Amino acid sequence: ALRGQPGSATIYPMTTVLIVDDHPSFRASARAILEAEGFEVIGEAEDGSSAIAQVKRLRPDVVLLDVQLPDMDGFEVCEGCGDNGRRPSIVLVSSRDASDYGDLIERSGARGFIPKAELSGQALAALVE
Repeated sequence: ALRGQPGSATIYPMTTVLIVDDHPSFRASARAILEAEGFEVIGEAEDGSSAIAQVKRLRPDVVLLDVQLPDMDGFEVCEGCGDNGRRPSIVLVSSRDASDYGDLIERSGARGFIPKAELSGQALAALVE
């Protein structure tokens, strides 16, 4: 469901995104990629506990969530994001392969998984549309 004005240039209009990753370089590149394709990045977090706090405060449409975080893993963050009634669409990312996580991705309630090297606005939109 696209919410843009007819004829507007953005492909995926005004979907708000929170980027959660402990590497500032990945957060910066993910922000650049997604903003270039019409997403609105409204916040960043570098660990799981601040991610959960940001989700409650900012209420993003989408959370781009690294599986490996310093304080907890992305699967635990998924659980913590669902207890305020309005659960965002969570998309997990990792530099590792999805097969490394077995059925954890499926059980997490996340919309899907994107390898970090393949992140694009199109890949994200395909999972959250």
